[in-house]
Amino acid sequence: MENAIRVLTVDDHPMLRDGVVARIASQPDMIVVGEAGDGRDAVEKFRALVPDITLMDLQMPGEGGLWAIRTIRQEFPKARIIVLTTYEGDAHALSALKAGAVGYLLKSTLRKDLLDTIRAVHAGKHHVEPKVAQEMAAHAAQEALNDREIAILRLVAVGKANKEIGRQLALSEDTIKSHLKSAFAKLDVADRTHAVTIAVRRGLIDI
Repeated sequence: MENAIRVLTVDDHPMLRDGVVARIASQPDMIVVGEAGDGRDAVEKFRALVPDITLMDLQMPGEGGLWAIRTIRQEFPKARIIVLTTYEGDAHALSALKAGAVGYLLKSTLRKDLLDTIRAVHAGKHHVEPKVAQEMAAHAAQEALNDREIAILRLVAVGKANKEIGRQLALSEDTIKSHLKSAFAKLDVADRTHAVTIAVRRGLIDI
């Protein structure tokens, strides 16, 4: 199809890719030109095909979506990449947009919003799922967790006590408590369980 929007779809689940291909196949103005199952494969396919639009999953085996987005955008600054993911957290979205994505779409809305989003992004617009954009706006004014606080919360999430965390990070138990207190304040929570729940939901940590 001449002048059709050329799409590369990247996801480690073949059934999801099949769904995208089927959704696009019926459209007269777009075509899937390639598929990839991980970040490294995505970069190689992009170099070979130079598609108009790339649909990129974030969590994949080996090199993930964020790595692929950064790598592609370094080589092809005008690449138009839409993240297609299950992650609703504002931190995931912010990381993807900082890496160079210009769209952020949830897989749950694929049937409803995919085609319009592809057309909008191809036309030069940006698109972020409204639910995710709302989360980003809600937390924009909050002070971000620093790397140390995130590292500690990751260890809390897998059940480590303060003493174990201190030993692993070569910090005193009092320092761990101080970092946790700071993280609780930033997340507006009162305990470890709630802190981990919020951090996972927002995409600040993965478990």
